[in-house]
Amino acid sequence: MNLLMNLIVVLQIVAALAMIGLVLIQHGKGADMGASFGSGASGSLFGATGSANFLSRSTAACAAVFFACTLGLAFHANDRAPSASGSVLDRPAVQVPAASAPAASGVAQIPGAAPAPAAVASGAAAPK
Repeated sequence: MNLLMNLIVVLQIVAALAMIGLVLIQHGKGADMGASFGSGASGSLFGATGSANFLSRSTAACAAVFFACTLGLAFHANDRAPSASGSVLDRPAVQVPAASAPAASGVAQIPGAAPAPAAVASGAAAPK
């Protein structure tokens, strides 16, 4: 199974790089827009470009391979053996013990905080 996943990853990377290269090589649809206004060919400015050429068909084929590899990787990642305890929803809920007495101040609720001195807790005035 690991060999198959590695093959799919390599194929996906190659398809992605080829698709990037093919898109960068292609001639844009609006590249001749400036020339078409002055040359009298403004009728073909945003019209149909005719049948697809080799580059656009190759890009479509690379995109199809890329999406197929992505679906294959997603299927492979989801196809794992269940753990020994099953699903998280099948596990019993963990009961948290209730506190015996509510804390006197907010500082006592902070983990790792030093407890308040006895003089301040008893209500005596702190020295200034």
